[in-house]
Amino acid sequence: FCNYKTNNPNQSLLSFSINSSKTTQTPITQPPPLVVVGSANADIYVEIDRLPTEGETISAKNGQTLAGGKGANQATCGAKLSYPTYFVGQVGDDAHGKLITQALGNGGVRLEYLKSLGGGVPTGHAVVMLQSNGQNSIIIVGGANMSSWPDKLSDQDLDVVKNAGIVLLQREIPDSVNIQVAKAAKGAGVTVIMDAGGMDAPMPQELLKFVDIFSPNESELRRLTGMPTDNFEQISQAAAKCHKMGVKQVLVKLGAKGSALFIEGEEPITQPIIPAAQVVDTTGAGDTFTASFAVALVEGNSKRECLNFAAAAASLCVQVKGAIPSMPDRKSILNLLQSV
Repeated sequence: FCNYKTNNPNQSLLSFSINSSKTTQTPITQPPPLVVVGSANADIYVEIDRLPTEGETISAKNGQTLAGGKGANQATCGAKLSYPTYFVGQVGDDAHGKLITQALGNGGVRLEYLKSLGGGVPTGHAVVMLQSNGQNSIIIVGGANMSSWPDKLSDQDLDVVKNAGIVLLQREIPDSVNIQVAKAAKGAGVTVIMDAGGMDAPMPQELLKFVDIFSPNESELRRLTGMPTDNFEQISQAAAKCHKMGVKQVLVKLGAKGSALFIEGEEPITQPIIPAAQVVDTTGAGDTFTASFAVALVEGNSKRECLNFAAAAASLCVQVKGAIPSMPDRKSILNLLQSV
């Protein structure tokens, strides 16, 4: 998993630096980057034995605030795998924004395209109710993730997208932003992976037509297709509906049942889970899976190898509390794969 191949043979390998007025691009010998456009949240964790019932007040065993958000999680995962990774997103000029910026930087993410918004716009945040069995329930407040995006993204922001190896998107930022990014990437021959997680709303057809790999979990697949996903046959039929909606590849995260990649006209590729020694926190496991798959793919590995690599990354992620703190490095993943 160290091949550093590009899926776009016509694509130059570029380095990006930014100052107050313009972006410069200098050819260098490094792989085309993973570019994540998406959300950054301050995750406010409360540890509880169980969820409260309606009208009930319960006490939390512990509480803390950690950096997270689907976009920030995926970007940190890419950087922790020692792959050049840029994050395009927005935070507020507040304590939560500083927390996220520091966490991303410490994780090795390139931050030239992370904007800090003034005007009292708060950083996005999420309340993560973490139960003792490692399962979680999450409430998201969009904040800067959903506010003050320009109607038209600048050429500066889109340059990094057009020169990416793979672009990763999610649905915790406006669909209008995702559409612009996906269109620019697709026009440049860059693979677009769309994580379905985020807003509970229909997926715009205009967005789907620019997506190469669509990646929902079971519940997202059910909600977006209106079809049951209780067994593999039903999941296959729902994936086939996604194909009819214009997406040729559907990467479904199946939780404890593993994952499956449905490529139109081919047999599904299935991947069982790699069991974790202990499940501490499932927050960010899906983001780890998607980003690890993307890195393995942009490095030129087969789809089956990508699924295996992503499964190992997700297995390591759930053994540590907090999404960004739990992101595994490449050596740990390869060691796990050698042991199973």
